[in-house]
Amino acid sequence: MVTIKQIADAVGVSSATVSRVLNFDSTLSVSAQTRKSIVETAEALNYATPRNRNRKSDQTRLGQKIALVHFLRPDQELVDPYYVGIRLGIESRCNELKLEAMQVYHTDSVPDPALLKAAAGVIVIGLHSGAEIDWVMSHNPNVVFADFSPVGDEHDSVRSDLDLAMRKLLQALDDQGYRRMAFIGWDITSSRSTTSIFDRRLPAYQDWMRAKGRYEPDLCRIGDNTEQSGYELTLNLLQSGARPDALITGNDNMAVGAYRAIHESGLKIPGDIAVASFNDIPVAQFLNPPLTTVRLPAEEIGQNAVDLLFEQLSGRSTPKCILLSSRVILRASTRGKGVVAEPLPDA
Repeated sequence: MVTIKQIADAVGVSSATVSRVLNFDSTLSVSAQTRKSIVETAEALNYATPRNRNRKSDQTRLGQKIALVHFLRPDQELVDPYYVGIRLGIESRCNELKLEAMQVYHTDSVPDPALLKAAAGVIVIGLHSGAEIDWVMSHNPNVVFADFSPVGDEHDSVRSDLDLAMRKLLQALDDQGYRRMAFIGWDITSSRSTTSIFDRRLPAYQDWMRAKGRYEPDLCRIGDNTEQSGYELTLNLLQSGARPDALITGNDNMAVGAYRAIHESGLKIPGDIAVASFNDIPVAQFLNPPLTTVRLPAEEIGQNAVDLLFEQLSGRSTPKCILLSSRVILRASTRGKGVVAEPLPDA
């Protein structure tokens, strides 16, 4: 069992610093390089990743690398444990299959096409525009999408059903007696395209609330998927006077910011306003109070993406779309703590 002290000794920092970084403590003043070193050292000690094992040319089953094309920049991924989890799932499965993974992160410029052409296949992580998808496919036809499914059924993909996950969460809160539920989330606009890509949680929320006759535009705020955005959107919502019974955030990072705004406003969770979210990152259970959240299977998404790509490379030609289930984990930030909500029927 790897300990925090072992990670601290390897990086050259205190155990407290390692603990705070791994527990997503946003108040910790630490350089991006130190944070990166801690996260990557923790990965290395827990997983025999391709980057940290002794490579020999005859170890790789295909003799080539798998390219991971991410919609986030490296610094953005490092502060979001959900996407770190997806990458760890990819890397651990690649290790089992004796494949080698290389990362191609999002930047302000187009990645070098040679990186994709040299790879046996590509795993695209997160939301991407149609233009970006076409660009990737033009340089490597063996592509799997992780945590996102392009429109249509022409591509391999693996993800959670966020429409259903949102309905599960709304129903769970409704069962606890919450009626006036707000939502703060985001949309993503590609830096290389004018196309906006909307996360499915927003329309699912709007459709469910409209069907119940409860949708209020003033209770829906859109920013970006960061802790700071969660703080600012929640503060703006509370200052507008449109205080809801419950607040749903697009992910746990935003919930951390929402907690800060609610506490600064002199309100209590869940007494004055309940909070619920998505992802169930490790810090969720350690917030005060512990956060109700939808558990999305990050590592399993990464693992299944590698399996799909390996099937492609082994000759499968019919595209597959894998949907992995989600679970509502009810904790003390809402009334029904400690209960796992049952899935809703698809009807």
